[in-house]
Amino acid sequence: MTTLRFSVDKMSCAGCAGRAERALAAAPGVTEASVNIANHIAQVTGSASPETLRTALKTAGYPARETNHSLSIEGMTCASCTGRVERALEAVPGVLTANVNLATQTASVRVLDGAVTIEALAQTVTDAGYPARPVDNDIPTERHSEIAPLRRDTLIAGALTLPVFLTEMGGHLYPPLHHAIMGSLGMQSFWVLQFLLITLVLAWPGRRFFRIGLPLLAKGSPDMNSLVALGTLAAWSYSTIATFAPALLPEGTRAVYFEAAGVIVTLILAGRWMEARAKGRTGAAIRHLIGLRPDTVLLSRDGDFVEVPLADVAVGDVIMVRPGGRIAVDGMVMDGESYVDESMITGEPVPVAKTTDDVVTGGTINGRKALTYRATAVGSNTVLARIIDMVQTAQGAKLPIQALADTVVRIFVPVVLGIAALTIVVWLTFGPQPSLGYALVSGVAVLIIACPCAMGLATPTSIMVGTGRAAELGVLFRKGDALQRLDSATVVAFDKTGTLTKGRPSLVDQYTVPGIEAAEALRLVAAVEQGSDHPVGRAILASAPDDLPTVKDSETVPGYGLIASLGDHKLLVGSERHLTENGVDTTPLQAAITRFADNGHSLVCLARGGQAVAVFAVADQIKPSAKPAIDALHAAGLKVAMISGDNPAAANAIARQLGIDHVTAGVRPDGKVDAIKDLRSRFGAVAFVGDGINDAPALAEADIGLAIGTGTDVAIEAADIVLSSGRVSGVVNAVDVSKQTMRNIRQNLFWAFAYNTALIPVAAGVLYPAFGILLSPMLGAGAMALSSVFVLTNALRLRNIAPVQNDSASVTYAEVPA
Repeated sequence: MTTLRFSVDKMSCAGCAGRAERALAAAPGVTEASVNIANHIAQVTGSASPETLRTALKTAGYPARETNHSLSIEGMTCASCTGRVERALEAVPGVLTANVNLATQTASVRVLDGAVTIEALAQTVTDAGYPARPVDNDIPTERHSEIAPLRRDTLIAGALTLPVFLTEMGGHLYPPLHHAIMGSLGMQSFWVLQFLLITLVLAWPGRRFFRIGLPLLAKGSPDMNSLVALGTLAAWSYSTIATFAPALLPEGTRAVYFEAAGVIVTLILAGRWMEARAKGRTGAAIRHLIGLRPDTVLLSRDGDFVEVPLADVAVGDVIMVRPGGRIAVDGMVMDGESYVDESMITGEPVPVAKTTDDVVTGGTINGRKALTYRATAVGSNTVLARIIDMVQTAQGAKLPIQALADTVVRIFVPVVLGIAALTIVVWLTFGPQPSLGYALVSGVAVLIIACPCAMGLATPTSIMVGTGRAAELGVLFRKGDALQRLDSATVVAFDKTGTLTKGRPSLVDQYTVPGIEAAEALRLVAAVEQGSDHPVGRAILASAPDDLPTVKDSETVPGYGLIASLGDHKLLVGSERHLTENGVDTTPLQAAITRFADNGHSLVCLARGGQAVAVFAVADQIKPSAKPAIDALHAAGLKVAMISGDNPAAANAIARQLGIDHVTAGVRPDGKVDAIKDLRSRFGAVAFVGDGINDAPALAEADIGLAIGTGTDVAIEAADIVLSSGRVSGVVNAVDVSKQTMRNIRQNLFWAFAYNTALIPVAAGVLYPAFGILLSPMLGAGAMALSSVFVLTNALRLRNIAPVQNDSASVTYAEVPA
C-alpha cells in the first residue's frame, strides 16, 4: 500500500475533479482517491500501479501529467547491471517506465509528475550499488570523468603486475631465469614479493570490483563485477594460503596464481578503458550538434550591435551574423542578402540563398555577406534543439530485439556461478592431481570469461552511432524503435503532392500551330491570365516574360476560362470545351490535347480570332530526387506504392514516369488510411512518406511514418522519422541506416552469444581430456575484454555510412555569386 501525489491535466472545474476522482477510485487496487481542483493534484492510496492510474485518468479525459528525468550512473559494466538498475527504478512508486543505457551510462525515467523527485530516483540507484546523479537533458554526458580514472588504474595495475608476470611466466618459458630467481631470492621470498605486489593491485586499482561486486553478491543479485571479484579473490586467497600456510593444502597442490589475479584485473581494466574511449566516440553526433550553437551573438541594443551570451537572446531580438559566422537561433531575415550553408541541419550540400523575409535556422553557417535577422525561436524551441532532443530520445531507446539479450543476461550471471561451482566439483572429483589446482584454474576461468559485457553493449552502441549518423544525413528518428520497424518494411508508400512532386503547378509543355511563334502564344495567354488567381493561370504567368500586352474587355466564364480582346482579335483562353462552345474548331490541337491529357496534365487552350492556335500543359512537376530514390528502393528489394488524392490520370502518369509498382488515386485523407491497411494485407509492413496535414492519419496508421521535414508540424508530430532535408532521397538514407544498423546489432549479438556459448565449456575444461587444452584465466580475461572492444569497434563502423547519390552538385561559397 502506497500513497501517490501527482498532477492531473485538463481540469477546469469541480465537476472535472469529481469525475477524475471517481475514475481513480474505480481503478483496480485503489482504496482511496482524492483530486484537488485548486492545485490539480491527485492523491491516491492503494496498490494500483502508476500505469493503471494513468490509464484510468486518460480514459476519463483528464490525463495525468508526466515528466522525464535523466540520471548519470557510475559503475555499470554489463547488461545485468542495466537490468538491475531498471528493476530498481521501476519499483519506485510513481515511475511509469525506466530505460537504462549502458553505452551512455545514463537512465531515462518517465514518472507521474510530482510523484517522485529526481533526487529520490538518484538515491534509489545509488542504494542499488551504482552511484547516480541528476543530469541536464540538454547536455550529453561526457565520458572524461570515467576515462581518466580507468586510464590511471590500468597503468597502475599494469606497472605492479608486469614484474610478477615477466618473472613467473618468463621462468616457465626460459628455465635459466627461473633458476636465477630461485638462487637469488628463494621460492618463499619470491612468493612473498608476488603477494605484496598483487595485493596492492587488488586493493588499489582492483578495489572497484570488490566495492560493487561483493555487496551485490551478498544481496543475491551478482553482476559482472561479482564474477571478477570472485575469480580474482579465489586465485589470491589460494595463493596466499600456499605462501603463508602451506600445511593447509594437500601435498602437490601448493602453487601460487598471483600473476593470474593481477593480469585478470589489468586486462579487464584495460578493456574497460578502451570501452570508455569507444563509448565516448558513439556520442560524437550529439556533441557535434550541440557544438553548432555559438557561445555569443551580436545583439542590437540602442542602435548598436553588442556581443552578448547566447542565453540572453529572447524572441523578437534583432541579431547580426557576420560573413562566415554561425546563425545563433531561428529567425527571419530583416536586412541583407547571402547564401547559408544548411547542410548540418538538412544534410544538403548546396548553400541556400537568403534575403528579406526568408527564414534562417540556428546552427547554420552564413556565407560571404552579413545578415540581420529577428529571432523567432530560442532555447528549446529552436529547430536545432528539437533535433538534439529527437536524437537523444532515439539514442536512449530500447529496441524489441534487445528483449532477448535482456532475458538471457538476467539469468546469465547466476547460471555462470552455478557452472563455475560445478566445474570445481567435477575437477575435484575426476581431475588428475593436483586436482585442487586444476579446479581453481578452471573455476576462475569460467567466472572471468563469462562476463556478459558484450551482450549489454551490442544494441545501445549501435543505436547511438546509427541514429547519430542518420541525423548528420538529415534523417531524424523520433522514436528509436523505428530503426527496427523500418528494417522490416516490405513496401514504401508515398503521398504524391509535395512529396514526390514539388507541390505547385508549373508550365511543363506547349504546342502551337504552324504560323505562330511559341513565345508569342505564351505572351498572349499570359496577358489574358494577368488578372486570374487560379493556380493554373499563375503557373503560366510565372513562365511568361514581363513585357505583356494589355488586353481589354476581360471576362471570366466560371468553370471554362476567360474571354478578352487584343486589338482587332478576340482571345479565348481555357478548356477545350470553352473553345468549342464558342464555335472554335480544336482539330489542329487535338493530337497535343490527347497527349497532354494522357499524361494527366491540366490543359489551357488558346484561340485567336476564332482560330485554335495553341495548347499549354500545366502539371505539378516531379522532384529531381524522386526517380533516383525510387530506383534505389527497388534495388533494396522494396515495393513502392503511391497514395494520392489527385485524379487517377495524373497519378498514373506520375507513377509511369517514376516506375511505381502500385497506385491508389482519388482518395480522401481517411481513404489513405484504408489504402495503407490494404497494402499491409497484400505486402506486409508499410512505411508511408507524406508531408501535409491530410497525411497525418496515414502517417499514424502506417507501421513506420516518415514525414518530409519541409511539411506541416502536424505531419511531423504524427511520424516516427523526420526527413529534415525535404528530399525523397532521405527515405533511401533512412532505409539504409535502418538496415545497416540492424545488421550491425545482429552481428554484435551473434558475437556476444557465440563467444560466451563457445568459450565457457572450453574454460571449464571440456577439451582437456581429449586434447590436454586448459584455458588460462589470464587468456579468459583478455578474450572477455576484447569481445567488448570488438562490439564497440563494430558499432563505430556505422559512422561511415555514406549518403545515397545526391542528385544536385555540391556548391561551395566560392562558386556562388556574392
